[in-house]
Amino acid sequence: MKIIICGAGQVGWQIARHLANERNDVTVVDNNAELVRRAMDTLDVQGVAGFASYPDVLDRAGARDADMVIAATYSDEVNMVTCQVAHSVFAIPRKIARLRSQSYLTAIYSDLYRRDHMPIDVVISPEREVAEAALQRLQAPAAFDTESFMEGRAQLLGVAIGEDCPVINTPLRQLTDLFSTLRALVVGIRRKGSLFSPAPNDQLFPDDQVYVFSHTDDVERTLEIFGKTTKKQERVVIVGGGNVGLSVASTLENRAERIRAKVIEKSRTRAEHAADQLERTIVLHGDGLDVALLEEASIRRADAILSVTDDDKTNMLTAVRAKAAGCPMAICLVNDPTLVPLMEPLGIDAYINPRATTVSSILRHIRHGRVRGVYSIGDAEAEVIEAQVLSTSPISGQLIRDIDFPEGAMVGGIMKDDKVVKPTGGTRIDEGDVIAVFALSSDVPEVERLLQVSIDFF
Repeated sequence: MKIIICGAGQVGWQIARHLANERNDVTVVDNNAELVRRAMDTLDVQGVAGFASYPDVLDRAGARDADMVIAATYSDEVNMVTCQVAHSVFAIPRKIARLRSQSYLTAIYSDLYRRDHMPIDVVISPEREVAEAALQRLQAPAAFDTESFMEGRAQLLGVAIGEDCPVINTPLRQLTDLFSTLRALVVGIRRKGSLFSPAPNDQLFPDDQVYVFSHTDDVERTLEIFGKTTKKQERVVIVGGGNVGLSVASTLENRAERIRAKVIEKSRTRAEHAADQLERTIVLHGDGLDVALLEEASIRRADAILSVTDDDKTNMLTAVRAKAAGCPMAICLVNDPTLVPLMEPLGIDAYINPRATTVSSILRHIRHGRVRGVYSIGDAEAEVIEAQVLSTSPISGQLIRDIDFPEGAMVGGIMKDDKVVKPTGGTRIDEGDVIAVFALSSDVPEVERLLQVSIDFF
């Protein structure tokens, strides 16, 4: 496929990396020539420097015979105009735009994106994706990473293994014997910075980070087996009253189970706006790093602090200060992946990477229609792909033990007729089953071949 990616920032670069690795014809467009040069030097892509919304720039990028345009610049308006030009001038069949402003995303204005108005096929909202990720972290506070699959019936959990974990030094195959009714499977292990898919004889060691695919009903038991206590979140302090913080607080207000939230926002204008939008949530104006303000927010009695300002260092320092003041759980938003290794030494329990959530969302929309979900792990080190098995797929009708999966891939779960089952070597994969596969990035193309899916669209 021939794909034009507009915007060579973090999101655009990661999408270009994914698509170029899968042997697509990718052209990156950005008005920053240095970013374009970096993409061309490090990736197998072409590049054009210029404003993506200009017809002549898109023309130079090969828009006349392009199959898809992904508009992921920092400007909503540039992204929208880019899609309009791509449609009206070049008739590019598929157009995806990243939009940040909540006004553009309000449901009552959704007609704006019809083909005869502003022709955008898929709208991606980073703030909404991040807010959803934050809520998932709060639901599984003992996990540093979590994502839902199979219509909410299964979850991927990232769990840090401590010295007190009951199953350290135990071969994974023995876990199946010890916990025969547990519908959970270790699909990935990160050890000393390296991520791999484990073999049955591999053991878990302290300081490992493991990725576990679990039936939703077994999440609590799974976490306990890996030495994590689960506690219901009843009081949450949110630092940052922008789009993300406001969305999280609003969702918590509307939930059936009562969760008391307090919001701290440094900007008076945003604090007043948040106070107007929220009904039962207390909004405090001030700096989240201010110890006195954290005390006013009852940080000692809070079950968790969620720091989601637009500054990574502020988020991390606020989380550290809250933990020092007695808050047991700290989650923070971090854009810069080089800061992630500092999380554990600083005692931060979980983090949200907006780039990873946005990349996952875009990948979900650009793969073939039978792919139902894609989640990007770490710094694009691996993916969990959820797809429906086609009759033409090489794995249809096969037992898992007979399928030649690459070494870096593992089946995490299978949904048969709305029932999620834990896969074993003797499990047969049938047409119509929904399958979730953990795969290292280098093995994704081979997994897609086995699933007979590709980056395509109907």
